[in-house]
Amino acid sequence: MSRSRFKTIVLALAATFIAVSLVSFPQESVNASKQGLKIWWGTVFPSLLPFFIICELLINFGVVKFIGVILEPLMKPLFKVPGVGGFVWAMGMVSGFPTGARLTVLLRQEKQLSKVEAERLVCFTNSSSPLFIIGAVSISFFHNAQLGAVLILSHYLGNICIGLMMRFYGKEQPQDPKEARDEALLRRAFSALHTTRMKEKRPIGKLLGDAVISSVHTLLMIGGFIILFSVINRLLSSLHITQFLGELVAYALRLFHLPEALSTPLISGLFEITLGGQMTSQVQGVSLMHKAIIISFILAFSGLSVQAQVASLLAQSDISFKPFFVSRIIHGFLAGFFTFLLWEPVYHANSSAHVLPVSLFAQEGWFYGNFLTLMNIGPALTIITLMIYIIIFIKRMKNV
Repeated sequence: MSRSRFKTIVLALAATFIAVSLVSFPQESVNASKQGLKIWWGTVFPSLLPFFIICELLINFGVVKFIGVILEPLMKPLFKVPGVGGFVWAMGMVSGFPTGARLTVLLRQEKQLSKVEAERLVCFTNSSSPLFIIGAVSISFFHNAQLGAVLILSHYLGNICIGLMMRFYGKEQPQDPKEARDEALLRRAFSALHTTRMKEKRPIGKLLGDAVISSVHTLLMIGGFIILFSVINRLLSSLHITQFLGELVAYALRLFHLPEALSTPLISGLFEITLGGQMTSQVQGVSLMHKAIIISFILAFSGLSVQAQVASLLAQSDISFKPFFVSRIIHGFLAGFFTFLLWEPVYHANSSAHVLPVSLFAQEGWFYGNFLTLMNIGPALTIITLMIYIIIFIKRMKNV
């Protein structure tokens, strides 16, 4: 049997299995859909929308090109990617999944990245946002603001290591002729900004409308994946498949001297990070350090739900998904290892001596206050934006 026919049979059987499971467990499916929808319209949509719109405008106005020229001396030697990768990296860290993938695809479509450079870049520019790690995981799930410091350091240190490793990925391609390097850096940066802006012929109103349409379209796709994988996760649990896989994972956890009780939350986290994080925090009789190691792995692996979102975005270009998937696995082990190393010097030292700014992470602090505000206004902002999206879309359809 050929490989393509085997793949066809597997996909058909998987889709049939999910359809039969949906009919068999209708109430569980509806509850899981509601949970996924709540996460999307209350947190994901309002937190990512501004970043998506602004990033697209910055690319069109040439600001990203300007930043790319400035950061070229840093990004090329370290990660073997153009300077524009620095902008993608920063925005990916601030706004979280899957901003890095979306920006990488946009820059690849703009020919600012080669295929190999884009595959390198996407592997270390997708990460969980600080707001999610501190607000959702540390405060909402664990009720422990100090935990966020360890998780953030482990997560981003692992991402930096992935970037350094990916510099050895792929064959070097001939570089395009560049301007004379003795020219002042700022002069070259401003020249790149002006050239990019002059190439953009669309009026500002059209640019803004296109940015809104494109961003909402991407977020609708992300919402669909979140709901789908929330349902799949719940169905696997109802069919006791999660428990079965948990027994297999328990053996692997024993090799790393981790409690077997964390196997089921880990399996859930491999599908959807929010549910995995919540289940990990609820495990009884397990030390906080062991829970933190599992949470770090889940955040770094990012779950099949996020990976499906990234795969869907990468499919719009010639960027391969395989390097990204492999890097998520490596990042998971690195993040867990860094959590183990940093536990004593960061978590315990910070708890006793307050080395880090505790007020920033406390329940009356900045992160917690902003997280609560986002949770309160998120649904309203989502509805208003969707209405604007529909109005713009209808007007453009009439003009066609």
